[in-house]
Amino acid sequence: MNTKPLIILEMANNHMGDLDHGLRIINEFKKVTIPFEQQFDFSFKLQLRDVSFIHPDYRNRMDISQIKRFTETKPPQHEFQTLKDEIERLGFISMCTPFDEPSVQIMLDMNFGMFKVASCSFADWPLLEEIVKVDKPVVISTAGAQSSDIDNVVSFFKNRKRDFSIMHCVSAYPTKNSDLELNQIDYLKNKYPDIPIGYSTHEHPDNISAVQMAVAKGAIVFEKHVGVPTDKYSLNGYSCTPEQISKWLSAMSEAFEMCGIQHQRMNFTLEGDTALKGLFRGAFAKNDIKKGDTFTPQDTFCAIPAMEDQLIARQLSKYVRLVATQDIKANQPILAQNVNLVDRRKIVEKIVPRIKEMLERANVPVPYGVTCAAYAHYGLDKFDETGAVLINLVNREYSKTLLIMFSGQHYPSHFHKQKEETFYVLSGKLSVEFEGAKHHLEKGQILTVQRGQSHSFYTEEDVIIEEIATTYIAGDSYYDDPAVLSSQERKITFGLY
Repeated sequence: MNTKPLIILEMANNHMGDLDHGLRIINEFKKVTIPFEQQFDFSFKLQLRDVSFIHPDYRNRMDISQIKRFTETKPPQHEFQTLKDEIERLGFISMCTPFDEPSVQIMLDMNFGMFKVASCSFADWPLLEEIVKVDKPVVISTAGAQSSDIDNVVSFFKNRKRDFSIMHCVSAYPTKNSDLELNQIDYLKNKYPDIPIGYSTHEHPDNISAVQMAVAKGAIVFEKHVGVPTDKYSLNGYSCTPEQISKWLSAMSEAFEMCGIQHQRMNFTLEGDTALKGLFRGAFAKNDIKKGDTFTPQDTFCAIPAMEDQLIARQLSKYVRLVATQDIKANQPILAQNVNLVDRRKIVEKIVPRIKEMLERANVPVPYGVTCAAYAHYGLDKFDETGAVLINLVNREYSKTLLIMFSGQHYPSHFHKQKEETFYVLSGKLSVEFEGAKHHLEKGQILTVQRGQSHSFYTEEDVIIEEIATTYIAGDSYYDDPAVLSSQERKITFGLY
């Protein structure tokens, strides 16, 4: 679809089969759309029905309102072509709704720019089979369609790699406010996040609040019936005059301006930041800090006013470690120039998506709210070489933990005095060394390590291991290398979801 929001002006049968009247409608609405052309793309839409649309035995039944209307307002094909040419001459995208298979071919012969599927044709499979053959963008209205029907039609067009959007629509003409069901836009956006969602409107022409709400809900394609009343031709209760469309477009434009940018966080203005800065709490030393000391946010307190270049509360998460580059007296501000700040959150931000991808690929479910711990035995800067992520699932008289290691990681040699462990490989391959022997485990294989047996792990590919053991007791890990326990940066805890 188009990069700008698309506005479809639906003439339908409002041309009344009168070529001059139809040309007037197109030209009148061109005038009111000009001020909005930088913001929106505009399409003008016609409707096309072949003679085969009506059963031969009923083509003269003027007592049937739909047949009477379609028959009396159908222009000859050469006049229909003239309307289409005028639409494109004035810079509109030409669009048409075919109601039968022959009309699809007529539209192709005329080279209309876009196709529309009316709500009454939503699951008309013979017609859709013809339309889907056409390599043109398609807009599809959904009034009256069941959820399963929408799923099927969406799948039908997606599998054939067609460019299409779907429109929330209510088949009441005009539609009362209580029947607009605008929350269906949310439903469609959430269910089909990769498809442009629109709003085909039939509310009273003076209603401008509905389209503003549709904008706020994320609709980007909008359809509105239009016409020009004259002494000869009146206008139905849901079609807009040029003056009403101008107000409708102004309201829509205002709504887009109020809603602002989408799909990313806004960049805050300097004025807004300045207003907030006066309330930012600055970090101050609780006690004297010597040059070279490593300290944490717990060694600080926060208060106003914050000075220029002073660390502020939002920089002092539990992941932060600080090293003083000069002496800082108690109650003195902690300035950025006086410390080296290490934010371990960046490590977590790299680890979490990788863990999630591994778990999803291995089809290993993890309960919401579990705690994870990244062990970096020789410091965070060496986590990719030595370390692992442990997800603690159960710890009673028995325990269950997921041990996750990335390709190339090593887990240093250690033993437990109280815990016995059994390792079951869920995904990947793992090398285990204990009691002088090396074991190479693949998915589905099991190895038990008893109390007091030193063991270490190494993997050359991502691996997920299920550890089933007796209860976990803090401090029951004894490392062969005492440098492991002397590291101040060897563990980070975080949530996975």
